[in-house]
Amino acid sequence: MQQIKKTDDHIIFQKRSGRYAVQGKKTKQWVNGEEKQSILVAEALIKLPDPKAAPAEPEAEAEAAAE
Repeated sequence: MQQIKKTDDHIIFQKRSGRYAVQGKKTKQWVNGEEKQSILVAEALIKLPDPKAAPAEPEAEAEAAAE
């Protein structure tokens, strides 16, 4: 793993696969889940995809087509 960035609270590494690993600087524990995601977004290393629009209900479409 290659060290990418060192902040006051975390050390960010990049694996050979291109994925990221985040380690707490004080505790030396690996950070996972939502916390890791928010850290990587804050450091502009990843970008979250836009949420998909919810599909319209079929009943509402049928009523709109009937009128």
